[in-house]
Amino acid sequence: MRVGDGPVREEIQVGYEDFIDAVARRSGVPVDQATAITRATLETLADRISGGEARDLAKQLPEGLDAHLRKPREHAEPFGVEDFAQRVGARAGVDVVLAKAAIPAVLTTLREAVPGDEFEGMAAQLPSEFRGVVGLVGTDAGGRRVRR
Repeated sequence: MRVGDGPVREEIQVGYEDFIDAVARRSGVPVDQATAITRATLETLADRISGGEARDLAKQLPEGLDAHLRKPREHAEPFGVEDFAQRVGARAGVDVVLAKAAIPAVLTTLREAVPGDEFEGMAAQLPSEFRGVVGLVGTDAGGRRVRR
């Protein structure tokens, strides 16, 4: 089963290409841009959450994605959704409008790729303004919005 093709069970291993393909499909961008946005989103997420939480998430991701969640500091940097999108845009080399549109695709795919308790642990470290971005609302395989 591929990420984004329906419900994903915790024991299913997600491959690098499956993850990137799901982000590209959900965000409507080419694979090379989805790769850059995924990398930038994971790196920015690692800045925003604790080092321990970032390492826990990294362990669940395929080789090639895991390194983007590894960081040298243990402490989370306090910044909001707007700064998050600006950092992603700068790292990915895209404008902030595209970054804002694509970040939910990365986070929805991340939610499907890791066990629910790992994702919830990460989401709990983010302020309430991230709720809509992080994935209380996502998209199913057909691109329809669904409430989680």
